[in-house]
Amino acid sequence: MSIGSDTHDKADQLGGQFAKPAATFSSTAIPYFLSTADAFIILLSSIVGGVAYQLSVGNPVPNILPHCAVGLLASFIHILRMSGSGYYDFPDSAKPRVEIGEILVCWFTTGLLLAFFAFLLKIGVAYSRGAFVVFYFLAPVGLLGVRKATKAVLASAVARGKVGRRDVVLIGDFHELAALEPQDFLAFLGAAQVSHFALDQTDDPLVRASSDIGTINSVANFVRRNNCKEILLALPWEDTTRLEFVREHIKALPVAVRLLPDMRVRSLSNYASSARQRVLTIEIQRAPLSAAERFVKRIMDVVVASAACVFFLPVMLLTSVAIKLDSPGPVIFRQNRKGFNGREFVMFKFRTMTVQENGPAVTQASREDPRVTPIGRLLRSASIDELPQLLNVLKGEMSLIGPRPHALAHDDYFERILGDYAFRHHVKPGITGWAQCNGARGATPTVEQISERVKLDLWYINNWSLWLDIQILIKTVFEVLRRRNAY
Repeated sequence: MSIGSDTHDKADQLGGQFAKPAATFSSTAIPYFLSTADAFIILLSSIVGGVAYQLSVGNPVPNILPHCAVGLLASFIHILRMSGSGYYDFPDSAKPRVEIGEILVCWFTTGLLLAFFAFLLKIGVAYSRGAFVVFYFLAPVGLLGVRKATKAVLASAVARGKVGRRDVVLIGDFHELAALEPQDFLAFLGAAQVSHFALDQTDDPLVRASSDIGTINSVANFVRRNNCKEILLALPWEDTTRLEFVREHIKALPVAVRLLPDMRVRSLSNYASSARQRVLTIEIQRAPLSAAERFVKRIMDVVVASAACVFFLPVMLLTSVAIKLDSPGPVIFRQNRKGFNGREFVMFKFRTMTVQENGPAVTQASREDPRVTPIGRLLRSASIDELPQLLNVLKGEMSLIGPRPHALAHDDYFERILGDYAFRHHVKPGITGWAQCNGARGATPTVEQISERVKLDLWYINNWSLWLDIQILIKTVFEVLRRRNAY
């Protein structure tokens, strides 16, 4: 196994030890810096144009607020239109050619839109037409100059290996990684550098499988540690056995996975320089929720969990006193569970048993279980024992809605017998979920029962929406009242 970061190096460095990416600037931030630079130039041009015009005709320095307003509006329109065509994307922004035609056409049509708005809003009194003309011809000069300067800076940064992506990992066959050129990385990854893991070269299938598992485990740890968002595979397409093997072992990671064209495909497509074209990659696993969807879900979690903590505070205080009086032991039971991306966390529950199992052997609760305390039986039937998990939600370890987390011992067993079980870790675990609302709660003594629960959990992950979460919350209330499979 090897991990490297310098894409300019060839096969001689693919066998080296782990090295952190040398890149000091993330390519994903480049579009924001470029668009901000353009906005600054347009705003500055509006102010300078207005002040220069008024001084040139003998007038005092004007109020710059109208010029700031026009500059901000112009920058918003210009950046919005240019972003839609991928103008700020990397590596397009690192290509040596300055897009003179695109910039001029976009800017001058933006100016026409501004003139149209000025006519509709009748702002000619507050904003001089002469100042607008100066601004109209000054801004494109600044935009072209900044674009030329940024391209020179980016070209130098790429050549020195200072631009990379920290949220992408490349897994590849030794020879496939060695064949990738720097321009290939620009096209495939939008960066000149990326951390990569080379798989074993041996021909012995048993040795290779064992080594590949170790490499993939290292990839999984790296992805979780660095919060990576994407994995790319550089493997020979005819090696379907290894492709399926790698795919099977990384499916637990909640990240997008893409397969790059191999050497043969690139040669058949008359592949000359991928930096001048967008190359097709095959998505073999998509990320479960987008960043916007995760943000919306998190907002709902924080708002509802905070309100629930306040509402149920008297119940939780009375429950704590009752547990203390009922039996010896702590009020809160803590148990390790797996959360999003397979990360372990400590889940909180009110203690309802005389035992506190949290290790390689955990026995699921059953009906009339003698380990359950008298007060614990009441708490479990009313699901009050789950209320402390609101703290897990506020900490970001759990969500209100999601697949119910299982004890680590059960997780490991279920992953071995069910191939799709690992997909449950593509979202945060929940206090309640679609499976629980459909009666799949309580113990799972048979494979058929856990298989049904996993099927319902995967349906939820693939069909998530805010409205679905709201429906599940409402159904949970009635499910708690029914006390189905609650023991």
